[in-house]
Amino acid sequence: MNNFKKTYKLPFKYKIPHYIDNFVKQKSLFKRWLKFFKRYLFILLNGQKRLEVFSILPSHQNILWINLSAPSFGDSLMDLSSRELLKGKNIDLYTTERVAELFRSDKIFNKVYSNIGLASKNNYSLVIIDSYSSRSIKAKCHIAPKVNFIGMYGYFNGSEVNRVLFSFHQMNHLLGYPKSESEINSSARSLMSISIADKDIVNKINLPDKYVAVALGGEWGYRSYQNWGKVIENIFKTNTNLNIVLIGSGNASVIAKNICLQFLDANIFNCVDSFSFNQTTQIISQSDILLCCDGGLMHAANSLNKTIIPLFARLTPEMQLTDCINAFSLFDDTDVNNITTEDVIKRYNEAIN
Repeated sequence: MNNFKKTYKLPFKYKIPHYIDNFVKQKSLFKRWLKFFKRYLFILLNGQKRLEVFSILPSHQNILWINLSAPSFGDSLMDLSSRELLKGKNIDLYTTERVAELFRSDKIFNKVYSNIGLASKNNYSLVIIDSYSSRSIKAKCHIAPKVNFIGMYGYFNGSEVNRVLFSFHQMNHLLGYPKSESEINSSARSLMSISIADKDIVNKINLPDKYVAVALGGEWGYRSYQNWGKVIENIFKTNTNLNIVLIGSGNASVIAKNICLQFLDANIFNCVDSFSFNQTTQIISQSDILLCCDGGLMHAANSLNKTIIPLFARLTPEMQLTDCINAFSLFDDTDVNNITTEDVIKRYNEAIN
């Protein structure tokens, strides 16, 4: 059980933005030990401990990646971003049905499963497990009970880290450090592919050639900006002919409707709650710029190398972005709604100029 340190120490040799110190202060040694012990014991009792390895070898050509711990699209995009380092190997993904739709047309994952029975019919030389949660270990035991496995987060849990950099640096570590620290830091980003079918659906709605995309709504109040109407009003003051495309999921329907009513004579296109996540990502890909809060669509835009104006609260931009992201960020310690519309417009003008 000498891996206890992995519950709160980075498993690779490079530093990344993190809130580990906060986690250690907030969680007692007993709670950290208890969580580790439960997971260690679960792995041991399921006969898996002897199968744990700590390197991805050239002989590991047929690999299954189990990703069940990421609770959102954005987290999945970040946690699976380092699959790019496994190009040349045959990589399959087993994940939830909801997340599986994100990667159906992926350029790196060969097959994407959400049905555990179908995933079990393959012969793998290695299994990558997102974290040593009981859910992920159970899936591994069902799909490939006698195959060696390796952990991305392993027993590391609880504290906030930059998930893209964690994924890349941990994968680089598992592969034996083929890339330098600067190579990883300068190129790490999430990765996403859009199917031809989804592109065709977006093309049929005949959006204008040039437009600004604005992502509305959000799952958390402190990360859901309520002043987009005022921002759009100020943008139209400088360019009345500008096209604005509203995007977001069902929780943005009301604010989208209100914005459309506010600008009846303006070029507003409401695409909120009308398209899948991947189709909405295609809408972002055709935009000139994206205004958004920290969330899944922001990470989707990052995967497409789009210019973004993201609003953050509690988690700093350094915790969510990487060096190669073209972002004009704004941050508040507690709530994005404390960010003034004047500051958003200032960032917008910087970005377009």
